[in-house]
Amino acid sequence: MTTDHTTTEHDAAAGDPDRHRRAAEAFSGHRFRETYALLHPDVVWVAVGAGDTVGKDAVVAVCENTLAELGDATIEVTRHISVSDPRTAVVDTVSHYTDHVGETSSVASCDIYEFRDDLISRITSYTVEVDSPAAGH
Repeated sequence: MTTDHTTTEHDAAAGDPDRHRRAAEAFSGHRFRETYALLHPDVVWVAVGAGDTVGKDAVVAVCENTLAELGDATIEVTRHISVSDPRTAVVDTVSHYTDHVGETSSVASCDIYEFRDDLISRITSYTVEVDSPAAGH
């Protein structure tokens, strides 16, 4: 199987890598509402191991539910790396969550964003709970 890497009309109209990186960082940082206007109507969010969410309305609903679940939790990010190009962005994080009663959890995640027509068309999220706050250092 060969892959054709010739320039296409889509490549010529590829988006702004900095804009893509900022959108990806906002979404991965649970600042979902900043990104709703940037979601493609047919966006697919793949939560690896947990299933797919298809369509902008469905993704927004999952985001709003996540925000409600987080409530007043505090979030400390101890690792944050992001990269982007005209068609993709990737954000790698380790975050530590503390809820209102002091329960804690730590999550390592890597989110891969794909863009079409300068909108987020696909998000692939890999997440795993980690044991120690030191895991991000």
